[in-house]
Amino acid sequence: MIEINHVSKSFHGKHNAIDKLNLMIPDGKIVGFLGPNGAGKSTTIKMMTGILPIDEGTIKLNGIDIVKQPLEAKKIFGLVPDQPDMFLRLKGIEYLNFIADIFNVPTDLRKERIEYFTKQFSIYEALEDYIQTYSHGMRQKIIVTGVLIHDPAIWILDEPLTGLDPKSAYILKEMMRDHADKGNTVFFSSHGLEVVEQLCDVVAIINKGKLIFYGNMDELRSQYQSDQSLENVFLELTSDE
Repeated sequence: MIEINHVSKSFHGKHNAIDKLNLMIPDGKIVGFLGPNGAGKSTTIKMMTGILPIDEGTIKLNGIDIVKQPLEAKKIFGLVPDQPDMFLRLKGIEYLNFIADIFNVPTDLRKERIEYFTKQFSIYEALEDYIQTYSHGMRQKIIVTGVLIHDPAIWILDEPLTGLDPKSAYILKEMMRDHADKGNTVFFSSHGLEVVEQLCDVVAIINKGKLIFYGNMDELRSQYQSDQSLENVFLELTSDE
């Protein structure tokens, strides 16, 4: 569970990028996080994961405060950022072992997981190559594998399907569903509205740093008296942009 309580964030003393945001991400659900460019999605995710400081309010992950207990909180989530261009001078296998070392994944277990996930994502044969030689899609796959290798309870995924081939995207979506069905938390930010509509149990829509809707698709259509697609409702909700 992720609990965001009365959280605000501003930059350079200007207007709040995030304005008194309250959001609860439950266990056992895939929650889609939507908003137009500049709405505050990435800022929210960076505060959730301890990358950015919080100006006001609290964020707890499975009851652990990300500010007061950052190391404990960071042990229980895995983050796929919106840009996979990290650790480019490492080989794929070096990166995965580095992540496994950080989270104290036993040797036998890490070997098993590395082989399984990289074969699922068709990058097993590229593990001895440097990440800087990977395509964007391959970099995305190695980052996702790094998240999966320590089996965190909370997945925080910022545009995780970008650059993935159809087979790998399908596999990741199945993994997300399975992870949530086991009672874990999946927080999924995406611009792909059709994917969110098909995959997510709950949708959170943010605009100008404020939460403007939180609920399932039936509640969204009921609230706005619409049988339209998520894309059409989203465009109407954010039309002032």
